[in-house]
Amino acid sequence: MSRTSDILAPLALVALLLGAWEAACHLLNLPPYFLPSPSQVAADTVDSAGLLLASAWNTLLMALEALVVASLLACSLALVVAVNRLLEKAVHPLAVALQVTPVVAIAPQVVIWAGLDHPQRAIVALATIVAFFPIFSGALTGLKSADPDLERLFDLYGATGWQRLWRLRVPSAAPFVLEGHKVAGGLALIGAVVAEFVAGTGGAQGLAWRILESSNRLQTGKTFAAVIVLAIMGALLHAALSWGEKAVLRRLRGR
Repeated sequence: MSRTSDILAPLALVALLLGAWEAACHLLNLPPYFLPSPSQVAADTVDSAGLLLASAWNTLLMALEALVVASLLACSLALVVAVNRLLEKAVHPLAVALQVTPVVAIAPQVVIWAGLDHPQRAIVALATIVAFFPIFSGALTGLKSADPDLERLFDLYGATGWQRLWRLRVPSAAPFVLEGHKVAGGLALIGAVVAEFVAGTGGAQGLAWRILESSNRLQTGKTFAAVIVLAIMGALLHAALSWGEKAVLRRLRGR
């Protein structure tokens, strides 16, 4: 009963909100360019489904590419920093400063560096910057969170620094690294969309461009359709990363 209610409760709330939205559009006679009804949004979604799916695929590929690059850079840097206290003190403030800097502030310059004819490069670079810190922070925290009793055991057996790193600290960091990737996945998607907005070109042909294109033409229904596809894609990406996290942790605990 509890599982059924967990499913039905949000569906009922969504149905209620959509019904109120539909009724308000008809009763207030709102123009479609101002606020389209859910039925209009659904019709526009069906009409442009092929284009939206192609654009969603482009956005997803750029976000995944950024996630891979961010993962390689962040994990590599965390491994180096974890074994050098002085280097950690030097790098960590710079990583924090990069994280709190709004991506829109540096996006125009990154677009110039990447080349106006190659907006995909700028989008991937900016999404990488956004996704970098959660992975780096998680990896660094995990590498420093090994069980003290196990640390003493490694001391007792005279383990070298590399043995301690690969056989103790890296396995201990796995949950933190996976959680960082789960957060970074959503941020990479957000970064790709924001970067494409700032790039202001249709070269990447992602969902952000579809939103800009439909908004400029006052086709608000298609704008909502693109946003809905983006939200669904983000939810599916988060679910996939969560599933991967559980699978990896289950395997590590089994070993």
